[in-house]
Amino acid sequence: MKVTRVVAGAAVAAAVLVSLNAQGAPAAPAKPAAAPEAAAIAAHGGDASTLRALAKRTGVRIGTAVDMAALADDTTYRERVAAEFNSVTAENVMKWQFLEPERGVSDFAAADELVDFARRNGQQVRGHTLLWHNQNPAWLTSGVNSGEIDAAELRQILRQHIYTVAGHFRGKVYGWDVVNEVIDDNGNLRDTFWLRMLGPGYIADAFRWAHQADPKAKLYLNDYNVEGINAKSTKYFELAKQLRKDGVPVHGFGMQGHLGVQYGFDGTALDNVLRFEKLGLETAFTEVDVRMILPVDNPKLQAQAAGYTLLLQACLLAKRCVSFTVWGFTDKYSWVPGFFSGQGAANLLDENFAPKPAYQAVSNSLTLAGR
Repeated sequence: MKVTRVVAGAAVAAAVLVSLNAQGAPAAPAKPAAAPEAAAIAAHGGDASTLRALAKRTGVRIGTAVDMAALADDTTYRERVAAEFNSVTAENVMKWQFLEPERGVSDFAAADELVDFARRNGQQVRGHTLLWHNQNPAWLTSGVNSGEIDAAELRQILRQHIYTVAGHFRGKVYGWDVVNEVIDDNGNLRDTFWLRMLGPGYIADAFRWAHQADPKAKLYLNDYNVEGINAKSTKYFELAKQLRKDGVPVHGFGMQGHLGVQYGFDGTALDNVLRFEKLGLETAFTEVDVRMILPVDNPKLQAQAAGYTLLLQACLLAKRCVSFTVWGFTDKYSWVPGFFSGQGAANLLDENFAPKPAYQAVSNSLTLAGR
């Protein structure tokens, strides 16, 4: 997930929006089996007008990160997750901090609730994340920092964690962000305790262990600021190429897509996607949102729509881009204001669940691609 989400490059304002004026929608697909949230699909424009229905005709999954507290407590939120998306990602509850808060004691309750929700609503689940330098349990980080956990024990702990988690969700999760944010913005392997104690081979090990635990799951590298061609994404290209040459089961490259309208958008997104696909990888946009400096105004909203459209169209135009996931869909529960002072309004719907220009832009792009 997050830290700084800056994408440099020239702005692509009006040109990207030219294609957003088309009207029309595909015919409604057959309805799935009834689910507790089924009424939500009809309540928001009917099957044919939801993002999930439009995406079905494109072959690209449309997904969202899910806040489990909101899912439990907010009926409107829950209905919109069911109605609009055919793929869900746990915003937090599949991270190590939440799955093993006490050493040796797993807590899958919240993550299992999301998997059950997805099953009831005909949705697929994307796993996030098996290995990260953030949101690790306190017992792990304190043990490493104190020296109580040495390199040999740390390797065994990581192996067991991946076996346990990927094994628990075997057959229930279609893909995993196996290693998250392992390269820094200068294009170097990120200086973390994983790298310092285990060496660079920990990345290949993590993929091999994940594949052993769930041979059918698609396994991804995932990071931010890699949407376009730059030093960081090029390092990932080189890393992925080497891993695959070495027979490591890396199947995909995830580009998070945390953008800001104040920085403009990198016009090389499609070229970047295509070069990873030439390695034989799937690609996906995994955590898309487009924040702005507050207050909100119409030019910023139009620029935001352009940012969403740029990444979605790159995915739709590629042959092996399999999913487009937004990191939350309503400003009511956005992570952005808590991490970027004075910024926000990053999602497709506002705090009252009303659609913004970005929602219509995504809808129109899916409609055009599905014709």
